[in-house]
Amino acid sequence: MHLPHASAGTSPLARELSVAPPERRSISVRALPTFDEVYERHLRFVWRVLRALGLPEPQVEDMVQDVFVVVHRRLTEFEGRSDIRTWLFQIARWLVANERRRQRARPSLDALDDEVADRADGPFDTLARSQAMERLEWILAQMDEEKRIVFLLMDIEEMKAAEVAELLEINVNTAYSRLRLAREQFKGLLSQCTKASEGSAP
Repeated sequence: MHLPHASAGTSPLARELSVAPPERRSISVRALPTFDEVYERHLRFVWRVLRALGLPEPQVEDMVQDVFVVVHRRLTEFEGRSDIRTWLFQIARWLVANERRRQRARPSLDALDDEVADRADGPFDTLARSQAMERLEWILAQMDEEKRIVFLLMDIEEMKAAEVAELLEINVNTAYSRLRLAREQFKGLLSQCTKASEGSAP
């Protein structure tokens, strides 16, 4: 007696074995920016941060290059968990602090040499010579540093209050309070600058 052969198409085990394993879903990983992309997108941001941190204008161009030297060397360490501007700000603040310590230890004669040194025009000179930039430079220089930094990050760079608070190690309410005071100070200084400009006009 011949027993009927089980059809592979009807056998539960055969059907189970014939099912292809599920395909693995590809995990979407946000690609980190290249150095060229960071430099192109955030060059002006770094420049403004350095000025907001109180670095004298003649030193800004060299310090910008120092910031991006660090970025080039350590970009692979950036994990992309936060806004890259936060990381750039931290680098800039660290370098400015180091520069201030170095200047305090430097003999005063060196500072005089730096002042009279012949400097070639750089890429920011044209921008700095414009009237609008000159006004902004003057206003930011008059503002208190705490207010100036919050104003720059929140109003000019449009960073969120929570990001700025974490970056500066303050609470969110303090960030908003500094921003409010900074706006008032900026408005008053702008009015003062405008009146002075109108008064000097022929």
